[in-house]
Amino acid sequence: MILRTAVACLAAAMIMPAAPPASEVSRPKAGEVEILKSSELKPGMTGTAWTVFTGSDAEPVPVEIIGLWKNAWGPKQDIILAKLGGKAARTNVAGGMSGSPVYVDGKLIGAIALRISVFSPDAICGITPIELMLEIKDFDESRPADARVPGKVQARADLPIPSKLLAQAVAAGASPALLQQNPILVPVETPLAFSGFHEDALREFAPMFRQLGISVVQGGASGALAGSKPAPGWQNALRPGDAVAGVLVSGDMSVTGLGTVTYNDGKRVLAFGHPFFNLGPVEMPMSKGEVLMVLSSQFQPNKFANATEIVGALKQDRHSGVMGVLGEEAKMIPVSVNVRSFAESNAVRNEKRLKFNVFVQQKWTPYLMMLTLFNSLSGLNDMAEEMTYRLSGQVELGGNQKLSLSTMQAPGEMPVPAPMLLAGWWGDKFNRLFGNAVKTPELKSVNVTIDLLPERRVASIENAWVASSEVAAGAEVPVKVFLRPYRGERLEREFNVKIPAGLPKGDYKVVLSDAGTLNRMQTAASSMSRFIDLQQTVSLINQERSNNKLYVSLVQARPTLYVEDKTMPSVPASVLNVMQAGRTGGSRSYLTSAETAQEQMSIPFDYVINGSYSLKLTVK
Repeated sequence: MILRTAVACLAAAMIMPAAPPASEVSRPKAGEVEILKSSELKPGMTGTAWTVFTGSDAEPVPVEIIGLWKNAWGPKQDIILAKLGGKAARTNVAGGMSGSPVYVDGKLIGAIALRISVFSPDAICGITPIELMLEIKDFDESRPADARVPGKVQARADLPIPSKLLAQAVAAGASPALLQQNPILVPVETPLAFSGFHEDALREFAPMFRQLGISVVQGGASGALAGSKPAPGWQNALRPGDAVAGVLVSGDMSVTGLGTVTYNDGKRVLAFGHPFFNLGPVEMPMSKGEVLMVLSSQFQPNKFANATEIVGALKQDRHSGVMGVLGEEAKMIPVSVNVRSFAESNAVRNEKRLKFNVFVQQKWTPYLMMLTLFNSLSGLNDMAEEMTYRLSGQVELGGNQKLSLSTMQAPGEMPVPAPMLLAGWWGDKFNRLFGNAVKTPELKSVNVTIDLLPERRVASIENAWVASSEVAAGAEVPVKVFLRPYRGERLEREFNVKIPAGLPKGDYKVVLSDAGTLNRMQTAASSMSRFIDLQQTVSLINQERSNNKLYVSLVQARPTLYVEDKTMPSVPASVLNVMQAGRTGGSRSYLTSAETAQEQMSIPFDYVINGSYSLKLTVK
């Protein structure tokens, strides 16, 4: 038995490429390098790959060429199959190794980028030929049709969630696609390291990334990752074999995608050997990395690493790899979040301030805003089940435009926690900004304050009373409204409604309503237009009423016209008839309402207001 085991071990050692002695290999440097085309490779050739196992210094890994797998990566896109030895024989092809350069006879042949099976006893990898990676520098500004973005995840139609963005995130966790086996040839996972994120945030959002083929791990980042400006010494950074990361979020929390540098000509850097998100042209900060360890696993081997300091910007994210430029700066959106916890006495008892930066991309920015806001609320000792969240925010845009946001979110009967609903509401505002069909928004800064109130604060409009139903134009009418809160004494408010002078005689209504009742028609009108521009989008969001106010409107039986971000009250019937007769299938769509509601006032509450109530008035 012992003899058979010894023979087996000897045989394995004979077929396993041995690690080359350190004295016989020299670590590759930045600069032009001679390449060996894949067509010149022969089975049995041996070479060396370079990757980081611990720290920041790359180590040699012996490689044996198995052969050329024709058209495995696409039409006329071959993959080099190889077997790894040394430390990689134990770790297998781990997430974060993608991009590790492979040399044969001192010539660069490509980057480790794919693996065949997570359960194979052999560390078999697929190598993207360097010829395919060098093509990246010649690409134009076109964007791939198969980019991996949150919008690719389909929401379940039966999930009663009011936010499209939120529905996609929730649906990702229950998608049957997660149960399907991976194909035999898959890109090595790009570990997306979350630093400063709580378990709740990772549990809620990780399924979205997994559906997009991204491996989620808990990671770390140094304080040097706080901004997007390249750190001193960037000129000497990212030698072939070094760890490199694309930065989606930096600061008090960070999200970074780790890979390995394949090629560095002194200015441009190629890495990964496969796409990150396949976004095409990007502006994403690029950082160095420090590897803590490589987790050996038959199921999901991964590098655990910290992103360290920014040294440039990724410019291209393509099918055969990513390309970055050293010394370049990619602008990010600075975000400031202030979370305050209130006691029963309405005094602030705790406060937490967070500052971070978010990657700019029309699909990913809204999702990252949603993720970071939810994480800002997770893991607080002040949190409780019966808690209400009050949000107020300011978004500064280019062109001296500003966005003012305000809402409250209380727990209810929906199968989604209140912080997640609040994060979905927040993310949807940015989804609308980036979703306009005319211009990409320039976000200069985002500031948001979230107050944690120690009870469920929801109130429904129950009843109302008017002193007299017959009034004169120009008079002030006393009105009382009664609201029923969740588990509390009935709320009562008194106020006067001013009847406009010169109002024609007739029947009218005073409508006491929540924000949704007044927002509904305008929201529907804006969704019908295909070409709402950025300025109109900002105007529409700023016009939206807040759900913690009660709105008082005087309603008369005259039509209102809603066109994009404009509301035209009391439109004469003759004008409306002409417009309807001339309606075409053009982009300028509109909606009409049979009534005109003139908003008279709003009454602030520290509650989420629901419902509506009408009072009849006759003007004599």
